[in-house]
Amino acid sequence: MLDIPDDPGRRGAVAIVVRDGRMLVIRRARTVVAPLTYCFPGGGIEADESEEAALIREFREEIGVTVRPLRRIWRCVTAWKVQLSWWLADLATDAVPVANPAEVESIHWCAPAEMLRLSALLPSNREFLELVQRGEIEIGI
Repeated sequence: MLDIPDDPGRRGAVAIVVRDGRMLVIRRARTVVAPLTYCFPGGGIEADESEEAALIREFREEIGVTVRPLRRIWRCVTAWKVQLSWWLADLATDAVPVANPAEVESIHWCAPAEMLRLSALLPSNREFLELVQRGEIEIGI
């Protein structure tokens, strides 16, 4: 069971990066909120940041690569009361994500069905993937 922080009004952004039918997924480090859960890379939006700037910063911090946000594809409010924006994004073909151990345990490339089978998947990510599978959100897979 996840320990859900009671801190309403926060904003966050995550990016969906697709390559060869698979999506970039991280497993969170043991020392962060929701340790060892699987999710898409992203994080909190600082007061003076745009969603796109937050994604670029978070990708650099978490996995050491520069992401290029393309377009927002969904919004939701998570169980943690975070107003979350979901972006389709791109990485350079030669970009090699490397986990920052302070934030990320491991990096994976998963098809939606594979990701849905992960028991330690954040609930908002599960909801997003179910919408993708039903064709309600298009990510190009």
